[in-house]
Amino acid sequence: MVARVVIAAPGSGHGKTTVATGLMAALRARGTAVSGHKVGPDFIDPSYHALATGCPPRNLDPFLQGEDRVVPLLLHGSRAAEIAVIEGVMGLFDGALGTEGYASTAHVARLVQAPVVLVVDASAASRSVAATVLGFARYDPEIELAGVILNKLGSQRHEDEIVSALAPTGIPVLGALRRTDDIHAPSRHLGLVPAAERATESQVLLPKLAAWIAEGVDLDAVVRVAGGAPALSGSPWSPDAAYSGPRAVVAAAAGEAFTFRYTETTELLAAHGVDVVDVDPLRDKTLPPGCAGLYFGGGFPEVHAEELSANVPLREELAAALRAGMPVVAECAGLLYLCRELDGLPMVGALAASARMTRRGALGYRTATAPSANLLAEAGARVTGHEFHRTVVEPRGGARAAWEWNGEPEGFATATLHASYLHVHWAGHPEAARRFAQAVHRGR
Repeated sequence: MVARVVIAAPGSGHGKTTVATGLMAALRARGTAVSGHKVGPDFIDPSYHALATGCPPRNLDPFLQGEDRVVPLLLHGSRAAEIAVIEGVMGLFDGALGTEGYASTAHVARLVQAPVVLVVDASAASRSVAATVLGFARYDPEIELAGVILNKLGSQRHEDEIVSALAPTGIPVLGALRRTDDIHAPSRHLGLVPAAERATESQVLLPKLAAWIAEGVDLDAVVRVAGGAPALSGSPWSPDAAYSGPRAVVAAAAGEAFTFRYTETTELLAAHGVDVVDVDPLRDKTLPPGCAGLYFGGGFPEVHAEELSANVPLREELAAALRAGMPVVAECAGLLYLCRELDGLPMVGALAASARMTRRGALGYRTATAPSANLLAEAGARVTGHEFHRTVVEPRGGARAAWEWNGEPEGFATATLHASYLHVHWAGHPEAARRFAQAVHRGR
């Protein structure tokens, strides 16, 4: 049984990513094997978890994966760990709109039977913090609020006032963190800047973050809280493919422009006889030897559009490979890269569409249907996914759309190409991985 704890907050901006990542780094620094998990369809926060733990990033999301897969995925991701630190999303009880908290941090905490530690930004309050914490403790009797970490404290007097107010609630204070200018992760239009885009800075930041948490948080108390979680029934998730034939190679976009990829995507493809080789479209001039398929996940191509456009040799090789029918899956950033142009700059040109940055964002869960049979799905197949961007592609859908949702076509699909804004977690829809792998093997 793995010890486990959920790091939550009353809302966004309280510092749960900083605290959760710092806990992972501080526990690892003292010799504890840690696995990091993120509630929801986030790619950026898990990139910092991976740096802190040295383990692949993991997500837990009932909407994307299905409720019945959350515990198996936790067991799978934490199989080599002594403790799993699970970072929440938004506020503790905030989930998919109109669902009374479905896929919220609280929902996941109930599924994995994990105690919750609440991180509270105390910079603009003192005794009122106790009222906030007490409300969260009583709101849902099924949630075990096992402690509080006070963040952004201004002084010892400030801390003492809040600790005094919390004493009658019986909810222990597990940490008290002072304001600091030394711990900072820059953000932009879709959240924090991914760790891969600031690798050198992140390596310098992590020891500072671990030391800050070790000084202000009772790590032994957090470990005791995590160790109090009950045993979980069930077996770890497995790709569950019995492939024994020759292996194939898929080039997956990586580097600073393409940082979004679920770990299980690579694991599923490997189980189906497909080895994923990273290719950086900013720097690599050619595809890897023996390449038989392409996977372009999410990221920030709009930030790196000039460099992507300037890599003409790779763009031309990709265009030729796609004309020849090489199977390709492109999600969000990959969709933009395959367009004729992005913000007026030439891209691969495999899609008869143009992309541009806008001020408005598209964000949220989606339930989509395949309007016709394509590379990833049979006609009529339904999937759950997530849309997260501030760009627009015109036209939005091709002659054959990849998906339909809310009555509208979206993306582009053929027998060998699937390009869409939708991020689908293949652990929740393993048929997509199987179909893609089969197409890769056929074209090998």
